[in-house]
Amino acid sequence: MAKKGKGAKRHDGKISNDVYEAELFRLQAELVKVQQWVRHTGARVVVIFEGRDAAGKGGTIKRISEYLSPRVVRIAALPTPTEREKGQWYYQRYVAQLPAAGEVVLFDRSWYNRAGVEKVMGFCTPQEYSRFMRQTPIFEQMLVEDGILLRKYWFSVSDQEQLRRFKSRLNDPVRQWKLSPMDLESISRWEDYSRAKDEMLVHTDVPSSPWYIVESDVKKHARLNMMSHLLSTIPYTDVPHEEVHLPDRPAASNGYQRPPRELSTYVPDHVAQLMGDPEKHL
Repeated sequence: MAKKGKGAKRHDGKISNDVYEAELFRLQAELVKVQQWVRHTGARVVVIFEGRDAAGKGGTIKRISEYLSPRVVRIAALPTPTEREKGQWYYQRYVAQLPAAGEVVLFDRSWYNRAGVEKVMGFCTPQEYSRFMRQTPIFEQMLVEDGILLRKYWFSVSDQEQLRRFKSRLNDPVRQWKLSPMDLESISRWEDYSRAKDEMLVHTDVPSSPWYIVESDVKKHARLNMMSHLLSTIPYTDVPHEEVHLPDRPAASNGYQRPPRELSTYVPDHVAQLMGDPEKHL
């Protein structure tokens, strides 16, 4: 069977690489416009990414933020709470991450940890869990009433695809760190996480802050679908800006001389070693 080229048409129900790359770049260009609109208007945007382990949240966040300024668009991926944070109001450490005027915050997991992993793994008490379910719609209503644009996305992956992704990480030196004991535990607790997700949606999928489900068995589809939907929910417009012109480089003066190279310490030419001797095969 002939090997498919990069731009070949696909017959497996998946988008071709060429179409994916073109549409991804178009959406990323629109996200740059959103960034400019946020800075210009002082808007505050919060996007929550939730879902099972290996559901594709991180890859989507990476594509969203790829061409955006970290001074405007910030990723909040909080570690396990410290002992001091455990003694705070539950939402307190997340409130500290909320955007100021002219900022966007992408939450790679959020306060919904309590509705998922904390509930399933027994890291919170039944009383704390029940309180979270009651308070979260109220908490989010406060954010929305204060003017924050809140968007919540749940990345839904099948058990077969999640297991396939876990297996692919086992011997991958750059992705092994993503496979934690908590990830492995989630395999045997699939139904527990399903029940927790269903109950979370019952209590927190409300008109003022709805959940949007992203089917993520095909990562490229999930990224494009989520990014396109996010753009459709933000009332951004093009921000007028002056056209940029590069100035002419001034004529060289006779008063400057670059110091000798020997006075500086350069990094070794590692690439030259990889390329080898260019005259070896002459």
